[in-house]
Amino acid sequence: MGTCWKHDKDKPVTPSQDKKTGFLQSVREFLFGFAGYEHVRYAHASKSKLSDTLTVVLFGDMLGVPMIRPYYALRLLPYLLPTIGRWKQRLLKERDLVEALD
Repeated sequence: MGTCWKHDKDKPVTPSQDKKTGFLQSVREFLFGFAGYEHVRYAHASKSKLSDTLTVVLFGDMLGVPMIRPYYALRLLPYLLPTIGRWKQRLLKERDLVEALD
């Protein structure tokens, strides 16, 4: 009665060991939030900006940016087609002053 089974391992784990691993997991998550979360958030924002820039360069004529359609843009069109609708909404959305400050 004093043991429980973990799904990923075949040996029983006592409740004290389970509490210990839960505490260590909590400490890991706290340290990640303390030290690494801002870096992950910055990386996601940078990736989004670079993706938007690439799409503007390749398909800017959809927004009215005068560009010559390169051969490579047509080759990449099937891969970027699912994201074009959301991309156009995101770039053409009206922005508030508060959003610009973030």
